[in-house]
Amino acid sequence: MSYIKTLLLTSVLLPLISFTAFQPQTMEVNKQAVVLRKDAPEVGKKAPDIELTDINGKTIKLSSLKGKVVLIDFWASWCGPCRKENPYTVEIYNAYKDKGFTVFSVSIDQSKDKWIKAVEKDELVWPYHVIDPKGWYGKAATTYKVEAIPATFLVDKDGTIVATDLRGAELDKTLKKMFKEKA
Repeated sequence: MSYIKTLLLTSVLLPLISFTAFQPQTMEVNKQAVVLRKDAPEVGKKAPDIELTDINGKTIKLSSLKGKVVLIDFWASWCGPCRKENPYTVEIYNAYKDKGFTVFSVSIDQSKDKWIKAVEKDELVWPYHVIDPKGWYGKAATTYKVEAIPATFLVDKDGTIVATDLRGAELDKTLKKMFKEKA
């Protein structure tokens, strides 16, 4: 009996899905999504400047960190993979902070309290923690075309993006190379 129901349901739904998928409106939305991803900041391009508020209510511009190697780290307190990555980011920060490396953490939390508690609980020791309370629709996430978190952009001392989505050992390896070349 369930085989017949499945067959009937499939025969009704399949044409509807096919019809909807190839409607001009749907195809236009798909084209727009591709265009948005194409506009994402790329390796070799200047990192777009963003200006957000930190834990103390002070405005911080990414461009104020020019002269440092910066890991722009998009995350949120509710993001399990982000929170699991935090201890490794702390380790990397501690290893390279005296060489001119820092982290610019961009939270897409909508709750400032949860964000601050997560920063404290995870002992995120670097000074640059900012929040965009509009989350996915805020200026930071839309400027960097962030569609999933954690998302990272590694920026050199001149403000150029040198890598994206580096974590753990790959981030460490890249930083070793960058600081060896700059020494």
